[in-house]
Amino acid sequence: MTPSGKRTLAVFSVFVALVVVLCLIFPRVLGFVELAARELKYLWWLVFMLALGVWLMFFFGKRKP
Repeated sequence: MTPSGKRTLAVFSVFVALVVVLCLIFPRVLGFVELAARELKYLWWLVFMLALGVWLMFFFGKRKP
């Protein structure tokens, strides 16, 4: 695994651990996550548009020398 891949895996692992700890400390966070997951079933297009916007930002935001 490359150093970049290890770093990405470490950041993702920390993020997941943080979400789990927050859900254990604050039960209302768990309720919010459950509600968001249920609503995502109906609002998948919103996530798609957000991902498309981020992709376009990186695609058109590159400065060519």
